[in-house]
Amino acid sequence: MNERQNSYLFTSESVTEGHPDKICDQISDAILDALLAKEAMLEESGYISPTGVPASLKNVRCACETLVTTGLVVVTGEIRSESYIDVPEIVRGVVRDIGYDRAKFGFDADTCGVINAIHGQSPDIAQGVDESWEVQHGMAQEDSYDSIGAGDQGMMFGYACNETKTLMPMPIYLAHRLSERLSAVRKDGTLPLLRPDGKTQVSVRYVDGKPTQVEKVVVSTQHSEKVESGELYDQLLEHVIKPVFKAEGVVLADDAEIYVNPTGRFVVGGPMGDSGLTGRKIIVDTYGGMGRHGGGAFSGKDCTKVDRSAAYAARWVAKNIVAAGLADRCEIQLAYAIGLAKPISIMVDTFGTAHVDEAMIERAVNEVFDLRPAAIIDELELRRPIYRLTSNYGHFGRELPEFTWERTDKVDALRAACGL
Repeated sequence: MNERQNSYLFTSESVTEGHPDKICDQISDAILDALLAKEAMLEESGYISPTGVPASLKNVRCACETLVTTGLVVVTGEIRSESYIDVPEIVRGVVRDIGYDRAKFGFDADTCGVINAIHGQSPDIAQGVDESWEVQHGMAQEDSYDSIGAGDQGMMFGYACNETKTLMPMPIYLAHRLSERLSAVRKDGTLPLLRPDGKTQVSVRYVDGKPTQVEKVVVSTQHSEKVESGELYDQLLEHVIKPVFKAEGVVLADDAEIYVNPTGRFVVGGPMGDSGLTGRKIIVDTYGGMGRHGGGAFSGKDCTKVDRSAAYAARWVAKNIVAAGLADRCEIQLAYAIGLAKPISIMVDTFGTAHVDEAMIERAVNEVFDLRPAAIIDELELRRPIYRLTSNYGHFGRELPEFTWERTDKVDALRAACGL
């Protein structure tokens, strides 16, 4: 392999919470969280609906989609719940928290229009989730984890590598840290002339498959019309870019190319500058393009939707494999059929970096992890109102108490299953 093949740049991007698509993700997940919180209260109180259905978190179904454009938010999708939530109030609260609370910012929580077009879940879909194919055909195991089927068909991927402390690829990890910092200095008053919309991008040099240095950085941020581009460059370099790389201990190349608002002006932003949709930033949400993506979005979907819960489980599996030292890189693919409890396939790919036989790792995964939806939901505690927190700065790579799929609690079991 020649030098050119051994060395390459890999780039990933992130966006801030004021980006139009991310506004939509946050609204959809805030609605899901509100449903889960309200249903939990009703369940605890013993509430029974007029139709005789008791409130239960197990009954909640949510597939919520949001659209934003100039002065307007449209919320649609399918929901099943015994509880009532005030959708317009939730929408306005999210928009206000993000920082769009003045008309001069291009979007205003108090004056934007809100259209609620949510309707009930299809009974054809519900029946396969409420009672799995295994239950309907008398093939269920004695445990309760065969009780519900997957909420849809499809394939989901999880990925991990040993490039960063959270076992995430370096480009997307750094891009997220820049976006987080961009929002933090806006909100804490360090750079008050910034506005909520923004994007970051990081290009990392890899040699022999290992990251060596950051060579290119792009930061685009909405700002007040009073700010000059040269002034903004200096402020972002001092308060955003350099602090992030110093904190992460990452080498920024001496001749690194740093671009701030390459067009020279970014005053019109948010929903006024571009429309937004739930689920349009799926690569930002996962691994920045380093790992494959099954195609399904996460935000607004309850845990019976394997698009979300199985993708979280796949990350959990991959991260534990790398944390256990079984491989330097690992990608997991899970595939499901709607209404079936058991995944129809499980794939493990270590890209030639395995330290034990790859077939042994696959057997260990099947032994250690139960990847039926009900088991995933129970093990990862996915019926909690935690989802709005996931909708910014990546669903993976943040080791917070709510992010149970980031735990490395199966390391010892995996190593034992591999005879180590």
